[in-house]
Amino acid sequence: MAKESLLNELLAPVVESMGYTFWGLEYLSQGKDTVLRVFIDHENGINVDDCASVSRQISSVMDVEDPITQIYNLEVSSPGMDRPIFTLEQYTSLAGNIIDVRLRMAFDGRRKFKGQLIGVEQEDIVLRVDDNEYLLPVELIEKANVVPQFKD
Repeated sequence: MAKESLLNELLAPVVESMGYTFWGLEYLSQGKDTVLRVFIDHENGINVDDCASVSRQISSVMDVEDPITQIYNLEVSSPGMDRPIFTLEQYTSLAGNIIDVRLRMAFDGRRKFKGQLIGVEQEDIVLRVDDNEYLLPVELIEKANVVPQFKD
């Protein structure tokens, strides 16, 4: 987790200085395959040119700072409709949405939850699953994503 914090501190100002919103990042290291996935957003949406431009800028910073010593793939993309959720502020702004949550360890006998995000209370998210409300500690969340809702 320390590596992700370092990368967030290094890359967020780069993305923001280019006029984009730094949505978050995933640092995935599995054996010899390492991926740094950076999510950017903008009120007018994100296109391929935006991703390429930000990717070039991030690559330059990464070459100078060298925070990842092994070979890795850099991916820059929009968070998409099924956007991952990284911060308490994002949970707050996404209240009312249906989300999928996977925890690092079991809470109330389970690790996976899918329900309506009600909001945030201190360091917990409030999630309604069926007729139950759960207070899930943010530090236990391994991964959370918005579940896209399509209107007929």
